[in-house]
Amino acid sequence: MATLLDGKALSEQLGPALRARVAALARPPGLAVIQVGADPASSVYVGSKRKRAERLGFHQRSLSLPADASQAELLALVAELNADPAVDGILVQLPLPGHLDSTAILDAIDPDKDVDGFHPVNVGLLSQGRPRFVACTPLGCMKLLEHAGIKLAGLDAVVVGRSNIVGRPMAMLLEKANATVTLCHSRTRDLPAVVRRADLVVAAIGQPGFVRGDWLKDGAVVVDVGINRLPDGRLVGDVDYDAALPRCAAITPVPGGVGPMTITMLMHNTVDSSERRQARA
Repeated sequence: MATLLDGKALSEQLGPALRARVAALARPPGLAVIQVGADPASSVYVGSKRKRAERLGFHQRSLSLPADASQAELLALVAELNADPAVDGILVQLPLPGHLDSTAILDAIDPDKDVDGFHPVNVGLLSQGRPRFVACTPLGCMKLLEHAGIKLAGLDAVVVGRSNIVGRPMAMLLEKANATVTLCHSRTRDLPAVVRRADLVVAAIGQPGFVRGDWLKDGAVVVDVGINRLPDGRLVGDVDYDAALPRCAAITPVPGGVGPMTITMLMHNTVDSSERRQARA
């Protein structure tokens, strides 16, 4: 029977330690979340982040701009938050409306406040093995694996999906943990055969049920980053969960696996930022 890598339960376990770190600070950590437009999925994510920050005792700001906000307006808001000493972390909720240049917006965030870990300075530090802020979803995946006692050194790891948000930083973290990593994408030849050799599979491609059960070797560990809403309203991952379950040694459920850990790692990064910034003050 596969072990469930329960992100919801682990997030709750990590809460007291985070609250203790917040209580030890001279002022609460400050987190600002910017949302442009009213995309329903983004609104759900922003609401979850706001509630978690409030429960932990953060100074929390939720800032909304209309869907037709200009690039200049959004950049001006980022600059204002960069200059605000009470703000330790800035998050711009993605995806942004199509007329906005997401790369330019993310690059404008002060790297010292980039708690999402997307700024090229922080990505570069991660690539050199000296991370400051690590993208929250890959970091959450690593914490789940660590908590489950899964030893990564020497494992054959396959990451399906090469986004800057998940796939690439996930591959770097696994390599740093001494796994042998293959980063797959839409041009990978015979993807099922590549996945079938893996001891650890991380699926982050954004297609429901894309990784089939018969792609997995017996005893594989599966981390499903995907969260996809079907026409009937159900949330499913990028892995065919029912078919994968009998073959896996361990697997993340969807929902309740990686998602809660992503939010917890955002809180962790914000507390880290606040501790560093207050120590320098």
